Amino acid sequence: MRPVIPYVTAALLFGLGVYGVLRRRNAVLVLMAVELMLNAVNLVLVTADTTVKAVLPHSGQVFALFVIVLAAAEIGVGLAIVLQLYRLRASVTVDDVPLAEPVPAVTPAERPEGAVR
Repeated sequence: MRPVIPYVTAALLFGLGVYGVLRRRNAVLVLMAVELMLNAVNLVLVTADTTVKAVLPHSGQVFALFVIVLAAAEIGVGLAIVLQLYRLRASVTVDDVPLAEPVPAVTPAERPEGAVR
């Protein structure tokens, strides 16, 4: 069997997932794009397991099962974060999420003597 078709399909799926992660603003769609990338990796692992005779039998399929477990955990935590974000902000837009704590502005009158801006 020639493994060209599964590898090309996996590359297209992975590219579509990368595009979705970089381009989408909705957090749920970003999670779906990450799932596409993980499924592309699973396709590569299973294809490599069937075409390459490895020292360990069925090692690609075992790694694919680990990736599936990782994807399930990622979706569980990711959806919990998205639901909490929706409850707090009534929006799941990724651009509106603050990545750091806001630093309170200090007026010149409140600045201690000798402090550098």
